[in-house]
Amino acid sequence: MKLNVLLMCRNQPSLRLLANAFDGIGVRSEVCLSAPDTMEWLVKGHYSALVLDFDLPGAAQVARMVRIISPDRRPVIFTMIGAMTPVGGAFQAGANFVLYKPLEAEQVSRSLRAARGFLNADRRRSPRHTLQGLVHLQFGVGEIPAIMVDVSEQGLALQAPERLPKAQEVPLRFVLPGTAHSVEGTGQIIWSNDEGRAGMFFSRLTLASRKYLKDWLNQRGTKKKDAVRVLLEPEKVRQFRRASH
Repeated sequence: MKLNVLLMCRNQPSLRLLANAFDGIGVRSEVCLSAPDTMEWLVKGHYSALVLDFDLPGAAQVARMVRIISPDRRPVIFTMIGAMTPVGGAFQAGANFVLYKPLEAEQVSRSLRAARGFLNADRRRSPRHTLQGLVHLQFGVGEIPAIMVDVSEQGLALQAPERLPKAQEVPLRFVLPGTAHSVEGTGQIIWSNDEGRAGMFFSRLTLASRKYLKDWLNQRGTKKKDAVRVLLEPEKVRQFRRASH
């Protein structure tokens, strides 16, 4: 599998410089222009590296999102920052390397040489998760993305970059992995912890969403008893399994 990098940047001179620099060390580059699209690509695909322009909206949220991706699929993060952007904020968000704007070829080359050993790490031999999907949760006027850990007809387990706020009804939407079918509705958070892990019960889904979800689960051979397991906290899941045997 060839090494690749996802560039979240809109500045054409910077994109050309970065693409040439990565190509020089044998890394293929792809470009994404927005934070929502970048998060979708990261969850669905595999990237050796990620470059984020921190002047673009949502860049810090993307960096925090990367930290909860499974280790076998987690890219090395480069952040591009300007003179007014605090360096500490970039590292706090999860950056591994910082590039200062305006970019210069020598600076980028130095950073890539330093990161080359990390890019060569072969993560493909690590166990892969069979379920990967991005869930969009709406809290008031703000949206929090999360990674779907498991799903059933009744609800889902997810991992967010931060502890989820308390809310009675949370609008949600996600695309069923491996399909173009979107599931939309509202849910209730029935448990959450400080690490951003949570279980949600579907309080309402559109009729089309219910059908898509049911068909998708049937195709995967999901059993009805899994519906309870998905909604339980991890420790309670283990207790449930012991009780069911």
